[in-house]
Amino acid sequence: MGINRDKPDLWKEDIAQSVDLYNTWFMEFAPKAFRETRVHTASQVESALEITHYLSDISVEVLKTHPEVLPILRMSTCPPIARDRLVGLSGTSKGLVSNMEDIENPRVSPRMKSDVLVRELEKISHTIRKMADPDIFVWLDANREPTEVELQRSATIVADRLCGAVSDPIIRNAQEKRQLAAITNYLKSKGYREAAGGVKYNCMEPGTYSFHTNVPVNVSIESDEKINIPVDVLIMPILTEAGRLPLMIEAKSAGDFTNVNKRRKEEAVKMQQLRNTYGHSVSYSLFLCGYFDSGYLGYEAAEGIDWIWEHRISDLNYLGI
Repeated sequence: MGINRDKPDLWKEDIAQSVDLYNTWFMEFAPKAFRETRVHTASQVESALEITHYLSDISVEVLKTHPEVLPILRMSTCPPIARDRLVGLSGTSKGLVSNMEDIENPRVSPRMKSDVLVRELEKISHTIRKMADPDIFVWLDANREPTEVELQRSATIVADRLCGAVSDPIIRNAQEKRQLAAITNYLKSKGYREAAGGVKYNCMEPGTYSFHTNVPVNVSIESDEKINIPVDVLIMPILTEAGRLPLMIEAKSAGDFTNVNKRRKEEAVKMQQLRNTYGHSVSYSLFLCGYFDSGYLGYEAAEGIDWIWEHRISDLNYLGI
């Protein structure tokens, strides 16, 4: 017996309730998440302005020592320029720009020869200096230090540009945290506890759960080559048999109907890889909140994937929790 995939007569009402839940959250919390990110980003912009001596020193040495300032510099131009546009305008290496803008580890390309690196960074420096926005950084043409008010104003404008460029990830991250918190609260009410950090998928104790855990799968049914796929939530039921795989749940949220139908194949691929590796008894479900229409639901149901609606989180009980 399925949870929701075999009940199409309920889908229309559930879709409406899911959309309402997402919209209520968005109106109340999304602006707060965006504002908090903007405040943090404005602080980073001010730091970048100090590092570059308020954009008067965008030298090779500065870019080499502080590659993390590049995304901020791109948003300091008129008009703001995307990453690929910077590569095209400056004629510099795409790999270098990608490395400098790596979120986890911003760096200049370590294998690039020193003289080549200098030439590439000079191209970036020249482009940014030539396109720096004179209406934001009013002190540049006057060849003077900015006032405190001018500095704060320019930092806020650039922070808004940065946040506008990444607004969807900001909302997704905030929504994911909320969804995982909802699952955590429900599991704790059932007597579950979070597993120790770094626990492996096949070493979980009954009555525990973990987040963002890698599960190894075969790339295809014909191949023994394995890759790790991250799973949002793993749950080992309190009453479980020895050697059983944990329940696997993917938290999904969406603010419009269009994007979900572009991304619906992602879950189908994961399910197929899990089945190829662990057999058809593997438990892989979705935890949905937002804009998931009947086209999306029908596709996932046809792939054998079931789901729990966040507005009816008690459906987790059908998984044996």
